[in-house]
Amino acid sequence: MKRVSAKIENNFLNAYDLYSDQIYRHCFFRVSDEERATDLVADTFTKVWQYLAQGGEIKNIRAFLYKVANNLIIDHYRKKKTTSLDQLAEDHNFDPPENTHEKIEQESEIHLLTKTLDKLEDEYKEVMVMRYIDGLSIKEISEIKEESQNAVSVRLHRATNKMKEILKI
Repeated sequence: MKRVSAKIENNFLNAYDLYSDQIYRHCFFRVSDEERATDLVADTFTKVWQYLAQGGEIKNIRAFLYKVANNLIIDHYRKKKTTSLDQLAEDHNFDPPENTHEKIEQESEIHLLTKTLDKLEDEYKEVMVMRYIDGLSIKEISEIKEESQNAVSVRLHRATNKMKEILKI
């Protein structure tokens, strides 16, 4: 392995500070498991660091991080089936918040959204999470997925229609 320059190391640390929470949220919504999402984030940044240490160059660090995370998520699904969100809630003794009506309503909406996302095919779920949970632009998603912007837009449209169908809107 090559010695990484201070500039590259600093850029990597800045990328971690900027994107680690986003990558975690993305992983969590994809695998519905807090511990596994944390592991995926650690693995993502480890792989990116190793790539940089071997002399690799990255033009768009955000897109590269999502690409690595998505590949790790795919590997995760190949190795093991995930537990359902209901099972996760039971395993971790999640209780509804005791505070205001708004928080209860918000938790209910998040639960409905997560259950609905879980019913989507993975290709639809992935772009919906990237667009509406992670806040990525269609251009950024197309870079991460290595697909045209049109293909991403069509998939988002179909995913939205599928969600409406599931929710009977």
